[in-house]
Amino acid sequence: MNDMKINWGTGIVIAFIGFISFILYFVISMNFNAKYDHDLVTEDYYAEELTYQDDIDKLDNAEKLDENITYKKTDEGLLISFPKALDITKITGKVFLYRPSNKQLDFDTAISLSKPYLLIPDNRLVDGRWNIKIDWQYNGISYLFKESINY
Repeated sequence: MNDMKINWGTGIVIAFIGFISFILYFVISMNFNAKYDHDLVTEDYYAEELTYQDDIDKLDNAEKLDENITYKKTDEGLLISFPKALDITKITGKVFLYRPSNKQLDFDTAISLSKPYLLIPDNRLVDGRWNIKIDWQYNGISYLFKESINY
C-alpha cells in the first residue's frame, strides 16, 4: 500500500490556492449579488460635488445676515422662521427634508410665504433624525440653511 504524504511545499501551495479561491468567491459574490448592492446617499455624487462650492458661498451669505433662519418644534409641526427684517414676499426657494434612515420619507416644498414663517405639518414628519436644507433667495442673493434635527 502506498502512503501519500504531503510535504510542506505542497501544503503551502494548497493553502494559497484555497485562500485565493475564497477571495475570488467573495469578490464575485459582492459584485453580482443584489443584496450587497448599497447605493450612495446621493446617486449623482459628482454633480453634487460641483455644487459644493455654491453651497459654501450660500452658507457664507447666510452667516452675514443680521438674523438667520430659526426653527422650533410645535404641536402643529416644525415651524421655520425667516429673518423678520426681510420683505417675505420677495423670498423664494425650496425646503428639503431628508430622512437619513429612510429615503422614502424625503420630501421638499417650495417657499411661498404670506407670514414670516413656514410650517411643516406634524403628519409629514415621523419622529427621529431629519436633515433640513433650506436653499433660498432674496433680492438676487442666494442663501443656504442646513441643520440636523431630532424631531
